Amino acid sequence: METQQQPVRTPLEGIRVLELGNFIAAPSAGRLLAEFGAEVIKVEEPGTGDQVRDWRLFRGETSMMWRTLGRNKKSITIDVRTEQGQELVRLLAGQVDVVLENYRPGKLESWHLSPDELRRDNAQLVVVRISGYGQTGPYRDRPGFGGVAEAMGGLRFITGYPDRPPTRLGASIGDTLAGLYAVIGALMGLQSRDRGLLDAGETVDVALTEAVYSVMESFIPEYTAYGNIRSRTGNEMPGVAPSNTYPCGDGEWVVIGGNADGIFHRLMTAIGRTDLAADKRFHDNSGRATNSKLLDDAIASWTSERTLSDVMEVMVAASVPAGPIYSAADITRDPHFRDRGMLLEMEVEVEEGKPEPVTFPGIVPKLDRLPGRVNWLGPELGEHTHQILSGLLNLDEREIAELREGRIV
Repeated sequence: METQQQPVRTPLEGIRVLELGNFIAAPSAGRLLAEFGAEVIKVEEPGTGDQVRDWRLFRGETSMMWRTLGRNKKSITIDVRTEQGQELVRLLAGQVDVVLENYRPGKLESWHLSPDELRRDNAQLVVVRISGYGQTGPYRDRPGFGGVAEAMGGLRFITGYPDRPPTRLGASIGDTLAGLYAVIGALMGLQSRDRGLLDAGETVDVALTEAVYSVMESFIPEYTAYGNIRSRTGNEMPGVAPSNTYPCGDGEWVVIGGNADGIFHRLMTAIGRTDLAADKRFHDNSGRATNSKLLDDAIASWTSERTLSDVMEVMVAASVPAGPIYSAADITRDPHFRDRGMLLEMEVEVEEGKPEPVTFPGIVPKLDRLPGRVNWLGPELGEHTHQILSGLLNLDEREIAELREGRIV
């Protein structure tokens, strides 16, 4: 007798999200919600869709960036510039729990899709708004991208070397941070709704600049308290020592953090510098920070005479935090990433008609009992249009055909 397979449970099952965003910030929030079971319906422009669909194409016509950001989502095409399209969005908003958007402030209002209008049939709707500078303030109407937010939020001012221009990180960290705050805001809004704390749905305002600014630690307090302006220091963390990037004898690089008191003693002992371990100048972080160059030179002298593998073996044995600087190729070969489920191999048609295995990042955070999962990669443009119009909005075939003929969907 066959046993019936139990459906896979997820923490956000039953939550429905309407994603109106493009590029990275709102879509990254939608991706995270979808990975943990929310039904995320992404609204895209007919014919073109989210511009990320065409980003970073190195072969074929399938963007791996889109497949990653769009995974587990449903795609519906609607021309929101038309009255009929706007009405469809309002109808969809009546059937969801959360709306995600990352247009410039005022854009949704110009389409008659303000939070109040989106709540026409759904008073408890949570509306999450992501923009460059937020929905208020003198800069609200300026266009804003993640890179600009990284600059104005202070991150780029401290990134790089003091004798060179400020530099960027190699990933869209500003957009991703805003996406994470958007998810936090959405979940808070849902909690407020479910606990009956509000008589109407919450509106969440996430500014890209503030998302970056919020992770700058004591950047501003140090300035206002001490007059200290933190600037670019390369790979060294000012005021924290030793913590740096060190050369290995085989041309590789290793990051070592020996800035805690006990760890510092173990590190110095491991590299044969018991004299430094016993030196009273270095018994606390203040003394080590004052003499950071002396300590960095001692560590670099030791690492430069050994291979990365040898350095790591000694650091692990001494229980000192250390790690190699990985490329994409290194990550895909690492057994720990694989064991933790961080390397998901899925079939993709990179070139039409030629499916092949492609590795994608796993899901963070890991939940023990109701983990997230990847059910499918980013959908084809408009792949779920008919399903959503007929199933969620109960439109009949004639109505759907008229919308298609009018190029509304």
